[in-house]
Amino acid sequence: MKKLFLTRELPEKVMEKLAENFELQVNPKDRLLSKSEIIEGVRWCDILLCLLTDKIDQEIIDANPELNGIVNYAVGFNNIDIQNATKRKIPVTNTPGVLTETTADFAWTLLFAAARRIVEADRFIRAGKFAGWAPQLFLGNDIFGKKLGIIGAGRIGTAVAKRSQGFKMEVLYYDKNSNIEKETAARKVELDELLREADFISLHVPLFPETTHLINSERLKLMKRSAVLINTSRGAVIDEEALVQALKKKEIAAAGLDVFENEPQITEELIKMENVVLAPHIASASEETRTKMGLIAVENALQISRQEIPTNIVNSEIYEK
Repeated sequence: MKKLFLTRELPEKVMEKLAENFELQVNPKDRLLSKSEIIEGVRWCDILLCLLTDKIDQEIIDANPELNGIVNYAVGFNNIDIQNATKRKIPVTNTPGVLTETTADFAWTLLFAAARRIVEADRFIRAGKFAGWAPQLFLGNDIFGKKLGIIGAGRIGTAVAKRSQGFKMEVLYYDKNSNIEKETAARKVELDELLREADFISLHVPLFPETTHLINSERLKLMKRSAVLINTSRGAVIDEEALVQALKKKEIAAAGLDVFENEPQITEELIKMENVVLAPHIASASEETRTKMGLIAVENALQISRQEIPTNIVNSEIYEK
């Protein structure tokens, strides 16, 4: 049996599958491990199964010259030093596809909550302030018939666009590589046009150097004052300080955020704002989806242990002659 080190406990069915197939060592604490703790586990194992919250840098990878593979329990893999893993011929895998529909659902959850001021209204009632119906109490924005802007039209962005059909929305999208007109009746536009025209803007791009601070102060100024910005991708896609200023100056109406630039730290001013809906990175947090993600990760680890090319390899060039 190969030795596998798991940085945090996963759903029950996943843990059972891991225990059946590997000599398993698991983080016994329900918290992020320190770098030194991860290094200790890596030195022991053949395969590392880590989370998107674990920064797997060169020092960690080099801690074990015999490391066979890195299995990431996430779609994104910007938490791993892919370049060094590739140099070392270490396969790195992810868990794509499985969280598409769940994350798309949650993007819409944030959109509705921010547009209709649900969190504010909930707090208002719990504080005992509700004195009866009033004509201007918590006026929000309609969603039906509005323009939805999708930035990043991969699996999740496309799924979000498809859900708009029931709301008779016009969909604009910006993506250099994808064309989703046939699937969604969406219209491909340049980024600045999307920002100017859309009533709701949902971000679905991976985090690369070119997408870091894609939404900055200049681009926030292009948006409608009534616009709502939704982010379920990666926090650093938005310049968080610029977003704070745009919300303060009412350059946009509201935001719904599941991810943050310096996660788990969150800009204090965002926490204080009534027109921001905040969630603790839970877009994929359904029992079904998190279990499916884990089972994909297990299969990735098994393929690595059998010296097969993993189905979900992200650095396939290591197998090229």
